[in-house]
Amino acid sequence: MSRKKSFSPKKRIALLVGAAALVGGTAVAMTGTSQASVECDGLNTALGNNQRFIDGQRAAPDALSDARIANRQDVIEEIKRKQAASGCEVGVSDTGAAPPAEAAPPAGDEGAGAGEDAGAGEDAGAGAGAGQVGEVVCAGSTVTLSGEAGAPAASSNEFPVGTTLKVTNLDNDKSTTVRVTAPSGSCALLNDAAFEQVREPGKFLIRNARIERVG
Repeated sequence: MSRKKSFSPKKRIALLVGAAALVGGTAVAMTGTSQASVECDGLNTALGNNQRFIDGQRAAPDALSDARIANRQDVIEEIKRKQAASGCEVGVSDTGAAPPAEAAPPAGDEGAGAGEDAGAGEDAGAGAGAGQVGEVVCAGSTVTLSGEAGAPAASSNEFPVGTTLKVTNLDNDKSTTVRVTAPSGSCALLNDAAFEQVREPGKFLIRNARIERVG
């Protein structure tokens, strides 16, 4: 004959408290893991964007490709340092985050030190069909950082150098208006200064963004 095991009221309360603590601890751990995942995803995407850009420059080089590649290699090292500081796996990149860099226009100034006027290397076909002034473009695109220093700016594979874009983080309603200064492997890739103006603390990826062509 089986006997049903019973617990005193005090033991039942202790068991319930212990179960609640276990659930709460699991929720905190999952939240922390989710936050870290978003942070690492953004850095992985930034690394992949820069790696694809280098691949594109090597596939279709021009007079400034060596300088651009050297610059992006420095950027990649900075992103790797951010990955290490954030506890992410260093060197991992999101290879599917954007179209191949070969699609990006090879010409264009990579920065003030490149020795060429920013508009001189514009590809006449870049940005074709990418929307009129004031129109929301690149719907559904995520936005991350290039890892480059300098005044707020952006790079793009959709718009020529000199285009002005407004990028809004719809999760916190912060926006920045920046000029495209170089080609890249995604619709709008913000440098560090521009990304700081719109990002949420601890995040290196904007999943819910609005990108507008404003000039």
